[in-house]
Parts: sequence; C-alpha cells; structure tokens
Amino acid sequence: MTDDYIKHRYDPILPQKDEWPVVKLSKSRKEFVKKVAEASKNRIIELTGGNVAALKEELETTLYREKLRIKQNPWAVDPDDEFDFWNTVKSSLLQLSADTSSSKLEKKKKYIAILDDITIRYAEEIASNFKHSHYKFTRSIITSGFSRLLNAARVKGIKRLFSNQYSLQDKIQIIGETDQLRDLASRGTIIMVPTHFSNLDSILIGWIISVLGLPPFIYGAGLNLFNIDIFAYFMNSLGAYKVDRRKKNLPYLETLKTYSSEAIQFGVHSLFFPGGTRSRSGKIESKLKLGLLSTAIEAQRANYQKGINDISGKVFIVPVTINYHFVLEAPSLIKEYLSITGQERYYAESDEFSTSYKISKFLFKFFTKGSDISVSVGKAMDVLGHYVDKDGNSMDKNGRTIETRDYFISNGEVNLDTQREEEYTNRLGNRIVEEFHIINRVFSSHLVAFTAFQMIKRENKKLDLFNLLRLPEEDIVLDYEEFKKECQRILDHIFELKAHNKIHVAPHLRKGIDDIIAHGLDNVGMYHAKRPLVKNSEGNIITEDMSLLYFYHNRLDGYDLEKLF
Repeated sequence: MTDDYIKHRYDPILPQKDEWPVVKLSKSRKEFVKKVAEASKNRIIELTGGNVAALKEELETTLYREKLRIKQNPWAVDPDDEFDFWNTVKSSLLQLSADTSSSKLEKKKKYIAILDDITIRYAEEIASNFKHSHYKFTRSIITSGFSRLLNAARVKGIKRLFSNQYSLQDKIQIIGETDQLRDLASRGTIIMVPTHFSNLDSILIGWIISVLGLPPFIYGAGLNLFNIDIFAYFMNSLGAYKVDRRKKNLPYLETLKTYSSEAIQFGVHSLFFPGGTRSRSGKIESKLKLGLLSTAIEAQRANYQKGINDISGKVFIVPVTINYHFVLEAPSLIKEYLSITGQERYYAESDEFSTSYKISKFLFKFFTKGSDISVSVGKAMDVLGHYVDKDGNSMDKNGRTIETRDYFISNGEVNLDTQREEEYTNRLGNRIVEEFHIINRVFSSHLVAFTAFQMIKRENKKLDLFNLLRLPEEDIVLDYEEFKKECQRILDHIFELKAHNKIHVAPHLRKGIDDIIAHGLDNVGMYHAKRPLVKNSEGNIITEDMSLLYFYHNRLDGYDLEKLF
C-alpha cells in the first residue's frame, strides 16, 4: 500500500469472541496469575543466585521501598490492606532474622514463601480484568463519541452532534502495511510499537485496532488512571493491565515483565509504547525503554523451547507512527524537556495554557478543528528486526529466507543466554527507531516549523539553544519570499528521501509551495494561545512562541536536514 491518501472503509472481520486469545486468557485468569507469580519467584531466586543473604537483602529492600511508598505517595486505587500486608511481611522478616534454631535450608524456604506471597500479590494487581462482554460496547462508545465530536465541527445546526454525515475515516488516515498486519494477526502474535506524542494516542490506537478488524490487544496503563471508575471501566474493557511506576523493586519489575512475556507466549497481541512515555521534545523517539521490549525476545525463545516452531508461535513486531499537525500538551511537554536538559540555563515562564487543559477539552478541540491526522503502519519484523514476508517468513537484507529459531541455538539446542538476549533487545530497539523514521509522514506543519526554526538559528549562529529560545519574539521576522525559497529547498530534499524510501509524505505536500505554506501555518499549533508561526500584517513570518516552534520543528529531527542550512 502506498503512502498516498486512501480513504479506508474497513469492514472489520473480527474472529468469534471466544476465539480471541485475550478472551481465553481472561477465562483462565486465576491460573494465569499463579503461573506469572511462580515464574517471577523462580526468576528472582535465579537472579539472587539462590543465596539466602542476597534473597533476604532483596526482600528487606522491597519492604523498605513499599513502606516508604505507602507513607509518602499513597493513591486512592491502592488496596485497603496495603498497610496490613507489608506489616505482616515485616514481622515475618524480623522473626526470621531472630531465628537461630532453623537451618540455612529451612530459612531459605521461609524467605521463598515470603517472596511467593509478594509475587502473587503483584501478579494479581497487574493482571487485566478484561471482560469480552464489555469490549464491543466500549468500542462502540469510543467510535460513536469521536464521530459525534467530528460532526459537531462539520455539520451546521442544532442537531450537528447527532449527525452521521462524516465518519472517523474522513478524519483519520490509515496508511501502510495494514493488509500484512491483519493477515499476520490471524496466524502469529503481534506486538505493536507506536510512537507516543499525546494522551490521545492510546484511545486512537485502540480505535485503529478495532477498525482494522483485529482482535483486542493488551497494553500497560498507569495504575493511577484506575483511580477514576469510568477510566478503570474503559481500560479494563479494552484489555489494559496495570503498571505502577512508583514501584521500582526487583520483585515488582520482574513480575511485570513476566506478565508481558507469559501473555505473549499465550498468543495475546500486545501494545507497547517503547519510548516509555510521551515524547517531551517532539522528536521521534531515539532511545527506547527496553524492559518490556525484552519480553518479546524472551517469549519468542520460550516458544521455540516448547517446540512451537511454526508461524503460530512466531512473534511479530509492528512499528506505528502517529502523525499530528499539533499536540495539545506541547507547551507543557517542551517546557518539561527544556527544564530537564537545560537545568539552570532554562527557566520556564508561567503560562496557564500549558497545564490547564484536560483530556475532555483535548478531545473536543481536536475533533472540532479542521486538521487531520494519519497513522502509518510499518512492515512487520521478527524479534531480531528482520522484515518478514506475507507468510511471516523472516528475510535477510538480500531477500533470502532465514530461520529466526537458529539465533537462539547454542550447543545444538534452543536455550537461554541472557547476554545474547540483551544484545538482541538492543538490536530490536535500534531497528524500531529506524523504522519510525522511515514510516514517519511529513506534514506541512512539520515543514514550515522546521524551516522557520533553522532560518532563525542560522541568523543567530553564536547563540546556543537556550539563548536562542530566549530571543524576543517581536524581533524575529522572516521575509516571506526567503522563507518560501527555503521551504521549497527543504521540501525538494524530503522528496529525495522519499524516493529512497527513507520517509513518507502527506498528499497535501504535492500542492504548490504557497498552498503548502498556507496549510502549514493554518495547522501548526492551531489552537495554542500563542501560535508557533503566523503571518504578520506585512505578509512576513513571525513566531509567538519560540519553544513551541522548536517542539514542532523537532518532528523532522534525525534526517540531517539541518545540514542544509
């Protein structure tokens, strides 16, 4: 499928609900939780080398951190018995420390019993409460709700919120390897790895999964979001499992990773945001969080160890880029990024518009503006980053079929090699970053923001980034004709990159340069209180917020386009 705009109107071909892996998992939830807890416990024993002193230290560290969390950062969603549970753990550890009659082996068994209680608790907390009876209803609510908001902007009159004149496919363009994704999802296990720029991403990807006719995917959602009953309902219905980012202890992190790995082995499709959180800079993620990503490698090796060597046991990685003209949270995101990277060199000024928006206003503003978005689905890869063909066979750079299983063999058999799998995880992370850049779709807003920022930077070569961002906006004026010439030059280079399959471009970039610039200026940061770029009364280009201009400029970072200035 080309990246030219195609108005997709998919007829979902979802399998029968009872056949969905996530439904089968929910039906065996109790047994699955026990399996995760047991595997996590065994992994921690292995990591501590079976050493009693090391295991004792790990348990005491976990207890200390959990007691501190309960005291300093409690959440409403936390279980009511938190205090009692960890007090019981404390009492058990104190008794063991004072025990002088038990043998070393007996003490080890008792420490393992405490660890078992902890991993069972964590596994139960993490596990999804997916209910297939709620899934269809939730999906219809999201789709109809989005459509109502969309029609509110496009249809005149009192009844505009109840119009069905426009569908979401009129607003959201789905491009890329959608047919391959659908085919492979019915044969193996998919792990979708999208870019992450906005709070809208999770809801948007959920809708994409549905409209493409795919079974439900599981995904990790912050435990704090389950504080709100309606959010908890929707996320449980959509297959979310809970991630508590306050917990940094080994037993919790291992249980979380084990849950992901075991679910993948179970055949459940998963979604990770490999960047870990929204991009604060506006750049496509270049450094990924590899913790959950490593579970894909682990699950693939485990399937081979079980003798599942056909496509049903194969794990496929599918990169996805989400392409926006604007990001509602951009003001607060870029300020956070600059505060972290600039430290004392950057001081964020107070701006109520950077923090006061809520997700409801976010959705309304997005869908009642005229700007579109697109979602680019990349080519599927195996867990080593090799492209796969339509049948799921892994291919080398020369198009020859290779066996993924061979990469997990040593001494004639498939086995665990921790160092090897760490290398594979790093390799996969690098390949995902490469694919993000290849399937990224350039919008007019990206073009004008990148060009304007680089022109300003060129005129102020002696200034570092943070001093550049402090330039008085009233002193920054770009001559339109010069700006137009530079936009055309950058655009020509972007099309050269596209010719070499290194980037995608939106259809509106095939218009005349004046139309492209007008479209970009209309859309870039279109609802922010201060616009990144506007035309002044003389027809020249000015900025009302240099930091926002930098944020939107960053979408084209990573292509060496800055070398053209």
